[in-house]
Amino acid sequence: MNGPDRQAVDVVLALVNAALRERVSRPLVLGLCGAQGSGKTTLAQAISRRLETQGLGVATLSLDDLYLSRARRARLARDVHPLFATRGPPGTHDVALGLAILEALDRGERVRLPRFDKARDEPSPEDDWPLAPAQCDVLLFEGWCVGAVAQEQAELAFPANALEAAEDPALVWRGFANRQLDGPYRALFARIDRLVLLAAPGFDVVAGWRGEQESALRGGAPPGSPGLMDDTALVRFVAHYERLTRHILKEMPARADVVLRLDGARRVVQVSRKEV
Repeated sequence: MNGPDRQAVDVVLALVNAALRERVSRPLVLGLCGAQGSGKTTLAQAISRRLETQGLGVATLSLDDLYLSRARRARLARDVHPLFATRGPPGTHDVALGLAILEALDRGERVRLPRFDKARDEPSPEDDWPLAPAQCDVLLFEGWCVGAVAQEQAELAFPANALEAAEDPALVWRGFANRQLDGPYRALFARIDRLVLLAAPGFDVVAGWRGEQESALRGGAPPGSPGLMDDTALVRFVAHYERLTRHILKEMPARADVVLRLDGARRVVQVSRKEV
């Protein structure tokens, strides 16, 4: 999705506006889920602009901006499993911060929204965090596994790729991540009022999409930035996301309010709405 697809924007806006008519007092939380590079940010920006023209207060929070610092992930890697040094899987986000933000928005406060610097692989300084509007009407909550649910225990037995087979043979890493989904993340995702899935045609395209993001990141970051990856590191990085991305593509379409099916060029080729 190089630019916001007009049909996709219109469909999601209709979903939001219908939900707003049913809203009680707190902000409406719209979840936007999609694999790395699928166009979530582009769609969120277009939705935000359109809602603002309606006179609504809109804030955007990315799950990526809740990533733990490298130091906190290093502790997790030491105490639980070495693979948790890499950001991405459930367990590497500050879920408590996400819940605190939602609670502050519920109270109508102008809360600061965290930002994460992927080139530095660290949270940005709090002074750089934007403020959500007071009495916010809509929160756009986007992320690669926003709204995901845990897998069945039996599904964890089979490694999703060579990384899992070689480095997580005892299922410690993926087991812990799965329990996080069924615990803290479940509480966070329960706050989502409407869920939209940008469905990639398959996991095979994700490495290429994420590679495009990495190229843009390299172009705007100082050389030697710790978060930058070469092609080999990028392939390894994306492997951390494979299991849950495949699970989402299989499981989420049946319960998402809107599914935007994409082709390899991120064009929307099919729109499905939940039957009510």
